[in-house]
Amino acid sequence: MIVMDAGALEAFIAAEFPQVSGYRLMRVDETGVTMRLDVQHRHLRPGGTVSGPTMFELADLAMYAALLSRIGPVALSVTTGASIDFMRKPAAGRAMTGECRLLKLGRTLAVGDVLIRSEGAEEVVARASLTYAIPPKR
Repeated sequence: MIVMDAGALEAFIAAEFPQVSGYRLMRVDETGVTMRLDVQHRHLRPGGTVSGPTMFELADLAMYAALLSRIGPVALSVTTGASIDFMRKPAAGRAMTGECRLLKLGRTLAVGDVLIRSEGAEEVVARASLTYAIPPKR
């Protein structure tokens, strides 16, 4: 069951993490989310490609949004494990999308994966697996 929709999630992230900008939720449903990043100059590394830290941020934020969409505004849910594979160079000058699939949602842990693509392309440029800890209810 969806507890927070795209608007509520974006408002929560803007309030709790004002340093994160340029992201927009395109899809929020029972299986996960799709998040879009408008790539800007600050996201590029030498050679004009999107940096690895930027792609990791997209993956981590997509997983966080997928989790909160199901459990509500639990700000202290945190990443406890993450792995990312960079598979090909992203297309220059295009937005990126991160499609997160929530694989397991337990009482204390959530596991998901994120496929990152250049917008409009089918090829996956990076794949991430993430685990989040969910704090106990008080």
